[in-house]
Amino acid sequence: MPLKGNIRHSIVFWCFNIAGEKWDMDRTCEVAKQLGAGSIELSDPDTWPTIRRHGLTSAIAMNGMPGAPFVKGLNNPRYHDQVIECTTRTIDACADFGIPSVIAFTGYKWRDAEDPSSGEIAADEGADNCVAGLEALAGHAERRSVTICLEHLNTRDGSHPMKGHPGYQGDDVDYVANIVRRVGSPRVKMLFDLYHVQVMNGDLIRRIEQCRDVIGHVHTAGNPGRGELDEHQEINFPACLRKLVEIGYSGWVGHEFIPTRDPVAGLRQAIDLCDV
Repeated sequence: MPLKGNIRHSIVFWCFNIAGEKWDMDRTCEVAKQLGAGSIELSDPDTWPTIRRHGLTSAIAMNGMPGAPFVKGLNNPRYHDQVIECTTRTIDACADFGIPSVIAFTGYKWRDAEDPSSGEIAADEGADNCVAGLEALAGHAERRSVTICLEHLNTRDGSHPMKGHPGYQGDDVDYVANIVRRVGSPRVKMLFDLYHVQVMNGDLIRRIEQCRDVIGHVHTAGNPGRGELDEHQEINFPACLRKLVEIGYSGWVGHEFIPTRDPVAGLRQAIDLCDV
């Protein structure tokens, strides 16, 4: 059955490239077309020509930081030069290739991001640093028509390096939304991940309403466990997606769950549930 067209579905590449069948980009694109998804996101730039060859786009790109890019972020002045340089370079690559958004992160709260014994950056200080870094990037993003999306991540789940991020400073959705509002650029928004927001804040439908002015991209995954959007998890995805439609959200919805069973079946279920 054709999709309704209210939601633009995207597949997050890394989830289907880390375990199990370990899809390559050609396989991921074939599945996307089969299921009606128009985008493959968060993949390396060298895969973008393959995505285009399949007649698809990429909804959002990583910021080019090496390693785990969410660790060293905009909250820490010692990494500003590197983050700004990498993000600027990715903005240019996105603009040249027609990719609308690039992801950004607050970073971990420790002064040496990889060493908890180095002491913590205070929340207000971290927010000020994020605002300064995003302001330094905003003008270039505006000129290149690429949106920077600052992501909120959960710090509660330490069971897996991609299910939660203990130490991440931007773990409160209001904290991240207020950073974005302080920057005040139409090209600086928030990545609203329904899974992470549910873990840390809950009250998803009200949160979507409250953040309607700053949501630039959306991710899905089941909670707990960041698995499929099935009966074993607690989020009411159809209700959340209907709320996104109600507030006029017209961006992409990236399905970012870690498969625990047949990945095609899991993606089909996610798209069916979210196709409101």
